[in-house]
Amino acid sequence: MQVYGSIIPGAATLAHLLPGQVAAAQKAAADKEVRLSRTAKHRLKVIRWHQEHGGNVSRTAAHFSHSRVTIRAWLKRYKGGAGLAGLEDKSHRPQHCRQSTWSAEVEQRVLKLREQYPRWGKDKLVVLLHREGIAVSTSMVGRILGHLKATRQLVEPLLERRKSKKHLPRPYAIRKPKSYLAKEPGDLVEVDTVDLRPVPGVILKHFTARDVVSRWDVLGVYTRATASIAAQFLDAILERTPNAVKAIQVDGGSEYKAEFEAACQEKGLPLYVLPPRSPKLNGCVERGNRTHREEFYEVYDLDWTVTGLRPDLLDWETVYNTIRPHRSLGYLTPQEYITQWRSGRAGKEVVDSIP
Repeated sequence: MQVYGSIIPGAATLAHLLPGQVAAAQKAAADKEVRLSRTAKHRLKVIRWHQEHGGNVSRTAAHFSHSRVTIRAWLKRYKGGAGLAGLEDKSHRPQHCRQSTWSAEVEQRVLKLREQYPRWGKDKLVVLLHREGIAVSTSMVGRILGHLKATRQLVEPLLERRKSKKHLPRPYAIRKPKSYLAKEPGDLVEVDTVDLRPVPGVILKHFTARDVVSRWDVLGVYTRATASIAAQFLDAILERTPNAVKAIQVDGGSEYKAEFEAACQEKGLPLYVLPPRSPKLNGCVERGNRTHREEFYEVYDLDWTVTGLRPDLLDWETVYNTIRPHRSLGYLTPQEYITQWRSGRAGKEVVDSIP
C-alpha cells in the first residue's frame, strides 16, 4: 500500500526547517572554535583525538606527552556542561586578596609629603612621618605610594632629559683630508697620551709622538695631561725630531685643545683631529705605546717619579731611535732609515702603515 502525503501534521514544515537549524548550530559551534585561544584549541584537539582513538586516557596522555591527571581534568571540564568555554584558562587571581590596612588620613599625608618632595622615596618619607608621630613601616609607605600611582592620585613630575654634550667646532683643528698622504719623514706626526699606574696611588701621564714614515719617536712623562703640558711637549717634538714636522694628528682628548691647539696655529702646523671612537686611525702611535710599555716600563727597575723617570725615558728614546731594529723599516733603525732617505736610498715608501 502506498501512502501519499504526510502522516504527521506539520511534518513537511519541520523537514524544511530542520536542515537550516542544523546548519546554524554547526556554524555557531565553528564560530566558537575560531574564537578559542591557542591553548584552548590545543586542548580541544587532545579531546577529539581521545574520542577518535578509543577514549583511552593513558594512550592519549602518552601521545601528547601530558599527564593522565591533566587529560582527565580537561575531559571533566569539557563534559561537565561548560563545553568549549571549559577549555579556556581560568582566572589565576587569588580568592582572598590582601586589603590595605592604612587609614585615609595616613594615605593623604603621604600624598602631601610626596607632592612637596617629589624626588623623595619611601625611606625618607617614613622618617618625616615618624617625626610627626605617625607610626608606619617603610614597606607600608611604599605600598601607599604604589596605590596612589595606580589610582592616579599621584602624578610624578616628568624627568628632564639631559641634553647630550655637543661637540663644538674646533677653532683650528680639522679632520685629515683623505687626499693627504704621509710620504716623507716629517709629513705626519701622531701624538697620543696613556696613563701609567705602576703602583697603587701613582698615576703618571706618558706622551708619545711618532713620525709615521720614519718611526722616529719622541717621548715624555708628566704628572698631568693638560693642554699647557701638551703645548710644552709640542716644543720637545719640534726640538728632538730630526726632520721638519709638517703636520700633527691627535685624538679628541682635552689635552689637545686650548693652549696646544693655539700653539700649533701659532707655529703654522696643520692640526688634524680624529673622529670620535677612532683610535685605529692613530694606529702608528698606538702601536708605539704598546712597544714602550712592553719593552721599557715592564722590563726595567724604574724610579716611579717624574724627576727620576725622565732620564731613563730619554735613554730609552735614544735606544729606540738609534739602536732598536724595526721590522717595518726592513730592520733598520729610524736613524738609519732617515740617513738613507736623505742620501736618496730610502727604499719603498711607508704610508700610514703600522709596524
